Amino acid sequence: MRFSLPALLAFLALASPARALVRVKLGTLAPEGSPYHQALLEMAAKWAEVSHGLVKVIIYPGGVAGNEGDMVRKIGVGQLQAASLTTIGLHDVTPEPQALDVPGLIRSEAELDYVLDQVRGRFERTLESKGFVVTAWASVGMVRFFTTFPMTTPADAAKAKVWSWQGDPAAAEGWRSAGFTPVVLSSTDIVTALQTGMINAVSEPPLYAFASRLFDKANHMLDYDWSLLVGATVVAKPTWDRIPPDIQQKLLAVSAQYSHDVSEKVRQMNVDSIAQMKQQGLMIDEPADPAAWQALAHKTWSSIRGKVVPADLFDQIVRLVDEYRARR
Repeated sequence: MRFSLPALLAFLALASPARALVRVKLGTLAPEGSPYHQALLEMAAKWAEVSHGLVKVIIYPGGVAGNEGDMVRKIGVGQLQAASLTTIGLHDVTPEPQALDVPGLIRSEAELDYVLDQVRGRFERTLESKGFVVTAWASVGMVRFFTTFPMTTPADAAKAKVWSWQGDPAAAEGWRSAGFTPVVLSSTDIVTALQTGMINAVSEPPLYAFASRLFDKANHMLDYDWSLLVGATVVAKPTWDRIPPDIQQKLLAVSAQYSHDVSEKVRQMNVDSIAQMKQQGLMIDEPADPAAWQALAHKTWSSIRGKVVPADLFDQIVRLVDEYRARR
């Protein structure tokens, strides 16, 4: 049987539908020009390359798309199609990933790698059921306290008016249980609140403190890892589903490499940021008793287990951390 040329072209068009351009507007709190932002720009360029121009990612850095809660809401109404969020922002979708950020629980990046390998499947299934596809996980770094006054003992925490994430009331309860006074604010208001004295303490990874210049006001840093901050890049499932499956796999491969590279870079950059901030006037305060700070961190657990994070997940992560340490 022979086909005429027009009939053959029509058949091929039906068999291989045209692949329409997929625009992805992605929001992030990462300051413009920061290493976080640069990594996202590199990932966006690579996505365009491997998709042969099918997927175009447009980055909105520095909170111009709002705080993380705003970004989640904007994804829900289609104003954004993606965001790079910390687990705090993911809380507006599901609280489960916040189990990675419990103060005093996961104490190193190596422990995070071990734990995340075991639990990421659960997180990703839950997020997908809520309409969000995870393309990458990455460590943002160990969290330190940046304050406007020397804070070396848990007793000093009673003087700390610490920034608490807006939209996460359980976080405020956790701070109170550890003796801090939480002040609930949008993440985009931190620097202004430090300038006015509304807050005098912020818990952030050093690289973010350096990139956002919040250390200009909060010029003391407690040399103690309070907790860990983890992030994920998520895409709205309706947008993701518009991307052909073969291209999806290429994007996930790029994202996996991006996640590994950025985590490695960020670990070193957090160390380098402390050195640079110190050269620019940051004062490093040694904890008078690290064990006392660890005990203080543990006081937050009762307000998290079974209230913020499902008890079975909390207990699983405690077991995984113990398992990792036993193998060392």
